[in-house]
Amino acid sequence: MPEYEFRDVYVPRGVSRAAAARLLTDQAEYEHWELHRLRLYPDGSRRARLRRRIIRQVRATW
Repeated sequence: MPEYEFRDVYVPRGVSRAAAARLLTDQAEYEHWELHRLRLYPDGSRRARLRRRIIRQVRATW
């Protein structure tokens, strides 16, 4: 079963949809995060939960 680390990102209500998409795209492209969940609140703010896989290095036993 893969292990993930999570990061919560809050986007205030004054930020446009295009700017929020650009922010999440930059996180995905440069820091290897993927969108796990996005929640839109009635006041227009958004809370995104990003995740990325934790890759554990196995020690060589020579």
